[in-house]
Amino acid sequence: MTHSITTQTRRGHRGPARRVGRSLALVLPVVLVLSGTLAVTRVNWTGSPAGSVLTASDITSAEVAPKAVAQAPQDVLRDHLMSELHEKNPGVVLTHLQEAVNGHPSLARHCTSIARALGRAAVRIYGASRAQSYARPVCDTSFATGVLAAHG
Repeated sequence: MTHSITTQTRRGHRGPARRVGRSLALVLPVVLVLSGTLAVTRVNWTGSPAGSVLTASDITSAEVAPKAVAQAPQDVLRDHLMSELHEKNPGVVLTHLQEAVNGHPSLARHCTSIARALGRAAVRIYGASRAQSYARPVCDTSFATGVLAAHG
């Protein structure tokens, strides 16, 4: 008799838990997408000090240049990293690329093209052999591919 009570108790607890789990499975992705969208509007993509974070409603303000509004986040990141490549070695720039992708997963699909562009630029600035010495598995081997493409 104890066995049948235990089985009934387990079944009774499984029903509400299953319903809650299903509800969460439906609601959680929507909440995550909405919160991610809101978070992206608060990101400082300009590269200026952190105090100047823009919200989506600030985009239309007169302080923002039209060119800055037209640039996509991945373009802003690429331009920032390219200018940084002139000041710092490619290893530091690749670390910043990886940190940006880790912090903003929506940039992951652009990581390969940005790393290749950095590789090509590194060859122009540092030469092929020195640029290749900084190659790391950031965005797979895209930096090394860019170095090879610029050298060959």
